[in-house]
Amino acid sequence: MSAEARLAELLLELPPAPKPGGVYHPVLIQGNTAYVSGHGPVRPDGTMITGKVGDTMTEADAYRAARQVGLTMLSTLRRELGSLDRIERLVKTLGMVNATPDFGNHPQVINGFSNLMVEIWGEVKGKGARSAVGMGSLPANIAVEVEAVFELKSE
Repeated sequence: MSAEARLAELLLELPPAPKPGGVYHPVLIQGNTAYVSGHGPVRPDGTMITGKVGDTMTEADAYRAARQVGLTMLSTLRRELGSLDRIERLVKTLGMVNATPDFGNHPQVINGFSNLMVEIWGEVKGKGARSAVGMGSLPANIAVEVEAVFELKSE
């Protein structure tokens, strides 16, 4: 099943693709590789999910924020590529969690993003290499930021 068909089947709503917050490309395509800059959790109404895990939000809330980052990234990829069906597979993910120093379940939070990618592209193509780390702060106090690398289909 295509990524676009799977998105529709799951009844997932993509938020608006965010505009760059600095001097960078949201997606840079080099050959058949799409490098996606860091994305935050944008809600469908355009607001961001903010907070610090272990202080103002729970691990479960942060998991949902990481999933929302995935939806936000899909929105940007669709805008930049024209269709999610141009993506062959997820290659690499870097997930950053806004967390207190004593919080240690960063991988479980970033599973919110990773599980969404598996739902869209399946166990093989939706699962890539990954790092999940904690940060003392993130821009605008967002709860989670994720950057990723995708392989594009040959044209």
